[in-house]
Amino acid sequence: MCARPLIILGARTQAPVIADWVSEISGFRVTHFVENMERERCRGTLEGLPILWVDDVKQLVESHCAVCALGSTHRSRFIEQVAAFGMRFATPMHPSAIVSPKCTIGEGTVVSPGVIIAAFTHLGRHVLLNRGALVGHNVEIGDYVTIGPGANIAGFSRIGEATYIGMGAIVLEQTTVGAHSIVGAGAVVNRDVPDNVTVVGAPARVIKENISGL
Repeated sequence: MCARPLIILGARTQAPVIADWVSEISGFRVTHFVENMERERCRGTLEGLPILWVDDVKQLVESHCAVCALGSTHRSRFIEQVAAFGMRFATPMHPSAIVSPKCTIGEGTVVSPGVIIAAFTHLGRHVLLNRGALVGHNVEIGDYVTIGPGANIAGFSRIGEATYIGMGAIVLEQTTVGAHSIVGAGAVVNRDVPDNVTVVGAPARVIKENISGL
């Protein structure tokens, strides 16, 4: 079976990292990176592959699929821009990830090496799970959430859309983290977190309000 051509939205530090492990999935073949901020970057290459300007993605809509490699939850803007061209999105899962067949995963979600996702969990669209993240059973994760390396989301938790869970953070069982919030690295969330705030520490406490999210 021929590998499916894949473009990676983003041409910064995380893009070649995701491209590297996606190359280990037999069903995909990365062909381009995509830039939407500095057109000058499109004159060069990244890891030997061409960098396309975002408007030029239109020519690949029929032959390629895409995935976004931006860590910021503001990646929704980039994704929606490309989706408007009619681009389809892949859902790459590294072979070392352990994903229950009884969970559901939205399009464009990225499941990195070493991730574990338990049964009866639902992940929204374009979620980024970094290496070694753990997601328990019966968890609900909204669209455009980023979960940092080694973070642990316990069972029956709820993570609102476009929220950022930092490296090594822990969200305890039956806890809700609101939309557009930030959980700092190493934080321990033992009670509900409202929308549009940043929390840090163990136990996690609110240190500021986020005017427009991350």
